[in-house]
Amino acid sequence: MTDSTESPDLTRQGGLTRLKEGTYGGLFAACAAVTLLTTVAIFVTLLSDAVVFFQEIAVTEFLTGTNWSPNPAGGGQAFGIIPLFIGTVVVTVTAAFVALPTGTLTAIYLSEYASPNARSILKPLLEILAGIPTVVYGYFALVYVTPVLEATLLPGISTFNALSASIMVGIMTIPMVSSISEDAMSAVPDELRQAGYGLGATKFEVSTGIVVPASISGIASSYILAVSRAIGETMIVVVAMGAQARMPTVKEAAFGVPYINPADVLLDSGMTITVAMVQIAGGDLTGGTVPYDAMFALGLALFVVTLVMNVLSDFIAERYREEY
Repeated sequence: MTDSTESPDLTRQGGLTRLKEGTYGGLFAACAAVTLLTTVAIFVTLLSDAVVFFQEIAVTEFLTGTNWSPNPAGGGQAFGIIPLFIGTVVVTVTAAFVALPTGTLTAIYLSEYASPNARSILKPLLEILAGIPTVVYGYFALVYVTPVLEATLLPGISTFNALSASIMVGIMTIPMVSSISEDAMSAVPDELRQAGYGLGATKFEVSTGIVVPASISGIASSYILAVSRAIGETMIVVVAMGAQARMPTVKEAAFGVPYINPADVLLDSGMTITVAMVQIAGGDLTGGTVPYDAMFALGLALFVVTLVMNVLSDFIAERYREEY
């Protein structure tokens, strides 16, 4: 007849194990709660001061106005976000044209072509780009990129311009795209690659026709996260692009359709939403003034945009995720 009772040592060991697991679980839950509460606190702070701003300035005027002059020398304040929005979109889209294809091709090389030794060296070196202070990128764009563009391709480019800033923002976000995309590609099972090779496919065909489609959810998520990072970039833009809120000239096409020439925005100075916030915060404004509250309205607009981008990233990751 067997004894079904456990020994005191086993009972004590099981109790200690459960206590440790409970402690770890509580610690992780506390960290998650701190993160969530921080996000909620930021949103509440932005919303409370933004509401005060919108009591003075109409929401329609803020969202549709074409002039941004929070504290002009001659009076006549204006709080139109359109020129700031245009500057932000131009920098973000141009940076995406630099970062997304370059980062994706880099990820394909690291995942499919590089040897293990080369990958162990190149990937950490590439990720060093993400650790360089953004102000260094800004000065590099101002001192080197702009003069090179002026001396070669674009003689009429302004000293402070959106193109140089966008190029450096794109270079800064390349590690985010390449690292996340490479992790997604590396997670694709080797059985899929071997099946492609067995059908006579080349390495390039396997990489682009099998690996990339199988990891598309991770690649798309890296794109959206990189774009969100570019939207919120400040120091590169304020150093290389300047701080002049300028509404580009709207022209009419042959059929009367209005359009904006991208060259008018890229080759001249401008201002993004984040730069406008820095300009307000660095001025002599005090709390309780309309320009001071405008900083929180701008922050709320950025918060909403980045929140939408992150929700979209999660949706794409869940919608197109492959289970292996």
